[in-house]
Amino acid sequence: MSISGQNLSIVIVTLKSEKIIHKCIESIGQDIPIIVVENSNNENFKNELEKKYKNLKCVLSNSNIGMGAANNIGIKLTKTDYVLILNPDVTLFPNTLNEIYLASKNISNFTILAPISSDDMYPNYGKIEKRKIDINNYFFKVDYVDGFAMLFNKKKFKDDIYFDERFFLYLENNDLCLKVNRRGEFIYIISQSKIKHDGAKTLDIKYNDQVELSRNWHWVWSKFYFNKKNFGILRALKETVLIYLSAIVKFLYYFMRRDNYNKKKYFNRASGFYNAFWGKPSWYRPDLKD
Repeated sequence: MSISGQNLSIVIVTLKSEKIIHKCIESIGQDIPIIVVENSNNENFKNELEKKYKNLKCVLSNSNIGMGAANNIGIKLTKTDYVLILNPDVTLFPNTLNEIYLASKNISNFTILAPISSDDMYPNYGKIEKRKIDINNYFFKVDYVDGFAMLFNKKKFKDDIYFDERFFLYLENNDLCLKVNRRGEFIYIISQSKIKHDGAKTLDIKYNDQVELSRNWHWVWSKFYFNKKNFGILRALKETVLIYLSAIVKFLYYFMRRDNYNKKKYFNRASGFYNAFWGKPSWYRPDLKD
């Protein structure tokens, strides 16, 4: 079965995304059902969206549970065979969905599809084969796609398990794509279907410092956990122990310089490693109070 507007839904996970979400939604149009999962208890945001967009339902998670867990909620609420997850800082071009519909008629078996980023400097995929792939091909196989735009064939997920919810931020999409590859299933990029990703624009800029502190903690935690889960403890240590040692040195340097922000940043980087190494959950959350 090919994809169409009748069997596709869209899921968008948000957090403090009031200033950017409307551009994303309006690029989709009014014919596709949209589920927004807001990682807070913001009733005003929910009511505003549902009043403005008749094809949209907003669900509140009541706390910041992370991208993977929130996407799982949205995917499971959809009633269509196919679901496209988007970050709120993604916008579609006028022909983005139509190109996906056309390509799906010629792909007999897929688990995940993705449009291609319009920014050639930052491709949203990793190639399976070492040889150069002709980007003008209508579609081509890849080993993973970035999580800001992924289309799922829900029939391939009979266990109804999508993202590993132990990831709070980073590499949950790589983990899922690796699982798909190990099952012998296929992931494709649709080269004529383009999206624009603004990148790191989902939150108001006033939260930039808190977001950066959170990124430093979770990048190392997720990197260790991803490698340990999929390749073993030795690979996890190889990929992260130098990051940890460097973070300790930089923490001491900025401690002596009395640079509190950078001291905290490198402390967080070391803490992410420490918590992952000892099997602790990805508990760190940014302070996003208004």
